[in-house]
Amino acid sequence: MPPFGRPPMGPGHGPHPGGGEYEDFNLEQMEKETEEMLKLRYLDKDNAVFERTKGGFVSVRIGDEFYPRVQVIRMFPFSDPDKYISIRTPDEHSKEIGVIEDMKNVSKETAQMLTEQLNLRYFTPIITKIINIKDEYGYAYFDVVTDRGACRFTINMGGHAVVHLSETRILISDIDENRFEIPDITKLSARELKKLDLFL
Repeated sequence: MPPFGRPPMGPGHGPHPGGGEYEDFNLEQMEKETEEMLKLRYLDKDNAVFERTKGGFVSVRIGDEFYPRVQVIRMFPFSDPDKYISIRTPDEHSKEIGVIEDMKNVSKETAQMLTEQLNLRYFTPIITKIINIKDEYGYAYFDVVTDRGACRFTINMGGHAVVHLSETRILISDIDENRFEIPDITKLSARELKKLDLFL
């Protein structure tokens, strides 16, 4: 009798090569799921119908498939904002339904509807003026003017809050995950640049 009174393992039940314990998972199913994940389905005006829902969201019908609500996500939000738009289920373990290769491949109405959803997701005020930046205890406190009005926010100095999208373009994320953009730092005054110097 093996330790702890466990019955001996018969053929096909051990963790050894050729045993069945590790073969119980469905290899065929796993391969099928992997294939589905790697398969890219392109959506356009001929195979997908997008509509606004009463709640202000977006639904899509693709043949016999219907998704009452979808997420709209840019795969390349900065380099190609109007191309490769991923349409996903809205749940926690979001699944990709398909990809719009180019917004030109859908109707004007659909493109406008999807752009509205993208603007909500990627709301990024443009910083037009830096009034002050104060840093203490690992945080930086920004007092700025944006294209949406005056704003104050805080960033974590220890994280990756400031990202250089190019030599002159900066994206800043605050502690609440709000995003702010400086499209061209060369357009800032010398005084503003000095305040921003710590992040350049």
